[in-house]
Amino acid sequence: MSLIPSFFGNRRSRSVFDPFSLDVWDPFKDFQFSSSLSSQFPQETSAFVNTRVDWKETPEAHVFKADLPGLKKEEVKVEIEDDRVLQISGQRNIEKEDKNDTWHRVERSSGMFSRKFRLPENVKMDQIKASMENGVLTVTVPKLDVKKPEVKAIEISG
Repeated sequence: MSLIPSFFGNRRSRSVFDPFSLDVWDPFKDFQFSSSLSSQFPQETSAFVNTRVDWKETPEAHVFKADLPGLKKEEVKVEIEDDRVLQISGQRNIEKEDKNDTWHRVERSSGMFSRKFRLPENVKMDQIKASMENGVLTVTVPKLDVKKPEVKAIEISG
């Protein structure tokens, strides 16, 4: 038996007194619920709190897309802070109720997310648009019309 703990598997000792054990004790794992409500909440909340936002730059605009399934547009905020910071945030509250003749159970879960993006100088701050369709938030920030300088050939003498 090795005196050095292995962090990469091959664990022989699964004792609660082992200070190097990577097992996490779940006090509810042996309870039999009539539905899988408690197992759904952590995944739903975790996915919501860890919402990822894609930022794509096109020739005309900066486009931000966030996948927010099950969220209503009233639960999402799009704000501009400090003149150049785009903030996308939201909050979800879920309540699931399960009743029987002898008991009544209510499980609640809530999650919140917030993402901030510093916008570049070449955007039209007064023309930002946001829309939400099928759980996908799209924020479009148009760019300023910048004319490219003309390139003029200079003849080299000598």
